[in-house]
Amino acid sequence: MYTPPRPSPPTRRALLRGALGLGTAAALAACGDTDTTPRTSGDVTLALWTHDPGYEAFFAKGVPAADRATDFRYHLKVTRSGPSDIVTKLLAQAVAGRGTPDLVGFEIGSFPRMLRGDIAERLLYDFTPDIEAVPGLKEDLLPARTAPFSQDGSVYAFDSDTPMVVYFYREDLFAKYRLPEQAETWEEFAEAGARAHRDHGASMCVVSTVGSDPGQVVQSFQMLLYQRGGAFFDADGQLLLDSPEAEEVLRFLCEGLRSGFVVDVSDYYGAAMQTALKQGRVIGLPMAIWYKNYGLVANVPEQKGRWRVRALPRFTGGGGVTAAAGGTGFGVIKDKANTRAATEFLFRTWLTHDGQVRRFTETGYLPTRRSVFDDPRLGAYRDDFCGGQRLFRLYRSLLPDVPPFHQSPDQSILYDVLGGNLLRAYHGDLTPRQALKQTAADFRDQAGR
Repeated sequence: MYTPPRPSPPTRRALLRGALGLGTAAALAACGDTDTTPRTSGDVTLALWTHDPGYEAFFAKGVPAADRATDFRYHLKVTRSGPSDIVTKLLAQAVAGRGTPDLVGFEIGSFPRMLRGDIAERLLYDFTPDIEAVPGLKEDLLPARTAPFSQDGSVYAFDSDTPMVVYFYREDLFAKYRLPEQAETWEEFAEAGARAHRDHGASMCVVSTVGSDPGQVVQSFQMLLYQRGGAFFDADGQLLLDSPEAEEVLRFLCEGLRSGFVVDVSDYYGAAMQTALKQGRVIGLPMAIWYKNYGLVANVPEQKGRWRVRALPRFTGGGGVTAAAGGTGFGVIKDKANTRAATEFLFRTWLTHDGQVRRFTETGYLPTRRSVFDDPRLGAYRDDFCGGQRLFRLYRSLLPDVPPFHQSPDQSILYDVLGGNLLRAYHGDLTPRQALKQTAADFRDQAGR
């Protein structure tokens, strides 16, 4: 009997093309040659793609240390682009079979596109064996910050930060208005905040309502949801949103908007927020630690010394005292001539103890290794903008409460439908329960689940 030959397995290029639905790959200049013979020493030029000049500066400054610690002599060729554009160009070049980078920074909100099917497995280098080969590293890396860039037990990128959500507040105005800056619960804060708004036109919490940016709208809700113990997705990418915790948090924000404890702004960074901060209409808000540099210092530098940082108040019903928001993971493209060189470079700059200390002092991003939080150099750090506070004692105390943030390939669908339904709930067009049920139904319909 004739047995037809088994077809050859599809190439990575063909699989990527099919998974992405791409016909002709987008044009992009090649970042290196087509030689895939692994380089093991000598001069090497790494093609680095990033959206942030701060990362470019960090890696450039780390070249001498990497040269001393490895058999390579490094040079960097940097391409900067928007976060979503980086992923689009990377996938297009992978389909084309040329011009991919060696080292690439994935903003956390853009990384879920890499989780579709087995794209991450086929395109990105799995760091898991290298982590296990370094004594103590696996135990030292914070699982909450490897989770967003992992799939099926494999780690494909290392996060830039442990972006804890804390509470920023104007100490001078809290004192003037006799507000309880050390109140233990959000419910106490909300009661005091309603009074502050009634008597002084000031609000102690903020939500974004810019309809054109669902990411910011969702983030306002997401931070408190994860603090309360809820989540968007589990480790397998299954939707968890429609939960009692989510309903409690959304109701809390809706009631806060009605009382004035919460104020809505078009976005966290623009002119409206700057005006609200300058006029003292926003005197406190929960936000990730990086907001100090990108939101407060950028908008109200003249308020240096007036702001303070504390842990989030707890919800009476449960949960922790922090969450996490943001991050950028750096990964390496697999099966290239520079794969090993790029991996060693990342390990010798991004992940060393001194590298993580330097990352904080140069970029303001917190370490992702537990042990680095005990470094005396960081313990001695005083934040002048926040009145000279020594913040690392606070940051160390928050580490056990930092929740993991699991991502889904369909995350962008959730953000789109959730953002719209959050706005409807804020405006009173839907109850919190209705908004969450509608979001879950819309998501499953559009994601085909």
